[in-house]
Amino acid sequence: MNVANTFASVLEDWCYGFLALNFFWGLYHLVLGFRRIKQLSFKTHDDQAELMDELLPLIESKQYDAVEEMCAEDSRALPQLAYMAVANRDLNESQLRQMVAEVVQRDIVGDLEYRSRWIATVIKSGPLLGLFGTVLGMMAAFGRIGTGAKIQPSEIAGEISIALICTAMGLLTAIPFNFMMASLNNRIRKFQDALGAGLVRILDALKHRS
Repeated sequence: MNVANTFASVLEDWCYGFLALNFFWGLYHLVLGFRRIKQLSFKTHDDQAELMDELLPLIESKQYDAVEEMCAEDSRALPQLAYMAVANRDLNESQLRQMVAEVVQRDIVGDLEYRSRWIATVIKSGPLLGLFGTVLGMMAAFGRIGTGAKIQPSEIAGEISIALICTAMGLLTAIPFNFMMASLNNRIRKFQDALGAGLVRILDALKHRS
């Protein structure tokens, strides 16, 4: 076997490792993304509505200590942002809205977008790595044929099977991850819509009663 063939065979083995690493990297960000959404959001719209029904009357009646006490230990995004808004109520309306928007983008949306971008990269990389392994497998197979020696069909079949396995592994990463990413993006959009609606009501209440 010539040097090119040997090189291709070595890279085939590396390709399995790259495919596995790509898969687990994407899985890591998927798990963290879904976990983060679960931590930040309410289980149902009714849960958020129930909180708002308790929170808004307190803001409107200027019971700010009660608002801070109610929100301080709640790790979900809306209560934490309400706590921050009330704590900074002395700012004028535009400054307060800008501060809240910056926190939402930096600490909440930015983190979720970071996860989504990595998942998208994994989805794109899976088939490409699979194709790379396929090319290497075919190079090794044709290189073996090109030596002119008598080759057993089983030896060629082994090289071709490696090529097809790499293709299958790449697709097995891209296809399910594509569906899971769509599910994650849908949850992110629903979360953002609910969070935005709640923040508007809280900031309006602060504007009218501060």
